[in-house]
Amino acid sequence: MTSEGWGTPPVEPISQHYVVCGGNALAHRLVLELVEHYEVPVVVLVADRTRDHAPQIEQITGVAAVVEYPNVTEEALRAVSIDTARGLALVEGSDQENIHAALSAQGHNPDIRIVFRMFNQRLGENIERLLRNGAALSGSATAAPAFAAAALGRPNSVEIDGRYLHIAFDDAITADRICVVADHIDRQDLSKIRLLPEQEGDSAQFVRLAREFGDDGPVRPGRLRRAPVPEPAAESEPAVETAAEPEAEAESEPEVAPGGIAALQALRMEPREPISWVRRLRWRVLDTMRFLTSARLRVVLLIALAAVLMAFAVLWYLNRDFGWTVYISLLDLAGAAQPDQQADIAAGTGTGGVWQRVAQVVITICGITFAPVATAIAVEVLGSGRRGLPRNPSAGTRDHVIVVGLGNVGTRVATQLHEMGVPVVCVERDPQARGIAAVRALGIPVVLGDGPFEDQLRRARLKHSRAVIALSGDDATNLEAALEARHGNPDVRVVVRLFDDDFAGHFYRTLDNAASRSVSYLAAPAFAAALMGSEVRGTLSVFRHVLLIAELTVEDGSGLIGLNRHDLEDPGGVRVIAARFARSSHLQWGFADRTRRLAPGDRIVVAATRSGLARLNTVLVEEG
Repeated sequence: MTSEGWGTPPVEPISQHYVVCGGNALAHRLVLELVEHYEVPVVVLVADRTRDHAPQIEQITGVAAVVEYPNVTEEALRAVSIDTARGLALVEGSDQENIHAALSAQGHNPDIRIVFRMFNQRLGENIERLLRNGAALSGSATAAPAFAAAALGRPNSVEIDGRYLHIAFDDAITADRICVVADHIDRQDLSKIRLLPEQEGDSAQFVRLAREFGDDGPVRPGRLRRAPVPEPAAESEPAVETAAEPEAEAESEPEVAPGGIAALQALRMEPREPISWVRRLRWRVLDTMRFLTSARLRVVLLIALAAVLMAFAVLWYLNRDFGWTVYISLLDLAGAAQPDQQADIAAGTGTGGVWQRVAQVVITICGITFAPVATAIAVEVLGSGRRGLPRNPSAGTRDHVIVVGLGNVGTRVATQLHEMGVPVVCVERDPQARGIAAVRALGIPVVLGDGPFEDQLRRARLKHSRAVIALSGDDATNLEAALEARHGNPDVRVVVRLFDDDFAGHFYRTLDNAASRSVSYLAAPAFAAALMGSEVRGTLSVFRHVLLIAELTVEDGSGLIGLNRHDLEDPGGVRVIAARFARSSHLQWGFADRTRRLAPGDRIVVAATRSGLARLNTVLVEEG
């Protein structure tokens, strides 16, 4: 035991390994990615073997060693053999701690590949310039689009060269789809989903015929038959020759579940949430009133305003002169009106009858109340600002999304929805949560308190909300919030952050109009690919499964040189969706030439599964 920490360094000397620092959910998923898909030796540095996901990480087959140190210190880095490691992933701790650890690791091993998690993306980009071979990623930023899109009931998108790639399901699939990305989709059993199936839906029949009757395929007798001819529109139409598939082959073809197809499609621009400006303006006005006034002040103002309007209507009815009515009403509000004298009334020269004088008195009295009320509003606003109290949602909040939990992910999701123009209300139990200040700066109302979710959701105006997103770090807490939301509003859409896949499967089977996502499941593939040197542009979710959109550059000495589209796609798990060749600046979508071989300077954009992208990275590492 040392003064800085304790642990068991690897028993045998180890080199060319990858180090993962962290014991959280993201570290757990990342270790699984590296061990199962990339098949590389991994050493894990955890703060406590008995906490978080450290016990599960120790049980993963293929982990070379688990070393325990409370902090990523110089001694801890030496204990994990950082000098001979190929890569380092820092996925736990604050931004400052990760920056310090990254710079220390580079001092020990200048050539090591470093990937570190950063919440402040701008700061991360600046730190990348200080590292020879480093990348800063944000797990919350990677996962937030999927949660926001799920709440709005539409797929998230990844921007590539001005086009927005997204996943379309079933009837939403159009003829200009790029490729089929999944089939056998069954909500009752998500394990049946096949990502990037070998044959692409409608084209499967033609591919099978081409292989059977092409130049290289055998042509066996009896393989052609005359197909039954339906009732022809004209008797002169000839019968059509078709290929007869043997019954055995037809039966062996996998059966696609009805309506269980997903395809990758591209849009010229990302669609914004269709919220009319009238609804948005109404919500802003009512919310601003709620922010500036308390309930009692609003009652006083509404009563005074109603009295003024009624008195104004009386004056207008008696005089039939709108301009003069506005003039005298403003004077009465300011207390500057000239009252009728008794002599004037006796002489019949007064300004009006009894009802007109009553109306003027009402307006004057209401005008007297406006000044102190305005002063009270100013004092309350300034006092609230000094106390730093977050806003509560107003009575006018409608069609909003409730975000439960203001951690890193919750803050990102709330911010993204706000930027899309969607009304947002946040719920947070911890008054010290870092996200409260961030969302308050955007004018997003927050409901605080550690009471039951039923009360918090009621204060967040659950009855009028469109969706609830539960984003705390605990699966049970998120499920509790989701069930309370569904109990309070049976029609609300529910999106839940869940780590456990079995838990998520039961969730899908039990609730309709619901979705679950895992932050670590969405982010871990991007971290693993970045650790191997690939550039993942984004992740797309097919229910609980992940599809990666990556852009690969063919460099001198790269294992991709000389490969064609057949070589890249045949082993499965990869689709080449676009290519940009060295001599052209134009990105070619749906590149059809399957025999053209890659040369230095070419760039390809692929849609890949986790294992498919791992295979490409293995080609880059082993042959490059």
